[in-house]
Amino acid sequence: MAIGNNIQGEGEEAIVAMEQEESQGVDQSMSGFKNFLWHGGSVYDAWFSCASNQVAQVLLTLPYSFSQLGMLSGIIFQVFYGLLGSWTAYLISVLYVEYRTRKEKENVSFKNHVIQWFEVLDGLLGPHWKAIGLAFNCTFLLFGSVIQLIACASNIYYINDHLDKRTWTYIFGACCATTVFVPSFHNYRIWSFIGLGMTTYTAWYITIAAFIHGQDEGVVHSGPKKMVLYFTGATNILYTFGGHAVTVEIMHAMWRPQKFKYIYLFATFYVFTLTLPSAIAMYWAFGDKLLSHSNALSLLPRNGFRDVAVVLMLIHQFITFGFACTPLYFVWEKVVGMHDTKSICLRALARLPVVIPIWFLAIIFPFFGPINSAVGALLVSFTVYIIPALAHMLTYRKASARQNAVEKPPFFLPSWTAMYMVNIFIVVWIMVVGFGFGGWASMTNFIKQVDTFGLFAKCYQCKAAPPSPPVSPSSTLRH
Repeated sequence: MAIGNNIQGEGEEAIVAMEQEESQGVDQSMSGFKNFLWHGGSVYDAWFSCASNQVAQVLLTLPYSFSQLGMLSGIIFQVFYGLLGSWTAYLISVLYVEYRTRKEKENVSFKNHVIQWFEVLDGLLGPHWKAIGLAFNCTFLLFGSVIQLIACASNIYYINDHLDKRTWTYIFGACCATTVFVPSFHNYRIWSFIGLGMTTYTAWYITIAAFIHGQDEGVVHSGPKKMVLYFTGATNILYTFGGHAVTVEIMHAMWRPQKFKYIYLFATFYVFTLTLPSAIAMYWAFGDKLLSHSNALSLLPRNGFRDVAVVLMLIHQFITFGFACTPLYFVWEKVVGMHDTKSICLRALARLPVVIPIWFLAIIFPFFGPINSAVGALLVSFTVYIIPALAHMLTYRKASARQNAVEKPPFFLPSWTAMYMVNIFIVVWIMVVGFGFGGWASMTNFIKQVDTFGLFAKCYQCKAAPPSPPVSPSSTLRH
């Protein structure tokens, strides 16, 4: 135990020394005010980043999930997957610190290099795990960015319906492409703070507006009605607490990344104060009507408060697009050899090819709620839950690895055996319920949307245009 503690202490000192060296270099080249707004690396920055990244557009789809699940199941699944997500985020943080400590003992410098999840898997478990992590993480982030772009078009349509949602997707694709100029997660300090404030306003606006509106006349709460809808809703909630694809990058941006361990859990507790009241209030007020309205804002009366909520969500979705895309930018930079380039403009130019497929996919599949569930079942299941749990068990499968571990089991679960039991439960549950039943249900629902609306849908779930008045023969002759 003493040996393990010494290693942990040396590892933490090495990490802190490296981060302080980076911090001093930045402070010399940036003014104090600009540094305050632009270059964050504290525990608070990480908390804001985690909380802000969890509750973007998915906040608007959770009432839709409640209509599929029913009130009780909706609440239970939110709490359950929130705690599971916090646990696997903890596992990722442990593996990151383990990997970084080992590399720094080999005198590897990360001064101009951002560590990513697939590199942690490569260093701890080998190239096969690197390939698995890279494939799942990049695909998840790709579709996560697509979802933000779809959500932007969906939301702005409720303020200005003179343009269809596909046209709005073109416009917001160009706007979101400007995120190529944000160098790293260090530079999201002010944006994370603003983004979380915007989502907080929107969540409480939805809650209050739903209660003021009251229950619709003859409102029906029949959920769950069908198994396919039940598991579709459950996988959307699975997706809600799956912001782990950027966890390593957020940790790397911290001055003391070993302090990340419980940040995601505290962020999740705050997220509960936003997601639970808004989803409960909307389902109470509108019931089964939500089954055909995957965006909660579509059912609330248009007024100044709703328009403010739409605008704030648009800005936050722009920020979350940057969160999801930044790790993809890093991967692409490493592929083309531009990752250590100091010029922001050159790096931005190199990043642009990443945005194009995201833009294109958002135009092909503009299905707001169903795509959340499909991504949750097929990608989040592995990226967020299964892979971290398996990686942790395999990394510490030998007694020597457990004895020399940089991070020991947490105080509330001080046994390696107990940790293995929790991890095995997560792998089995997510494989059967999340990927198995959830994958079947979400893909069934997704295919139904494609059959109903088709690919490249011009305006998904839009109001039908009123029929044109008949043209009389006399008017035709006059023209």
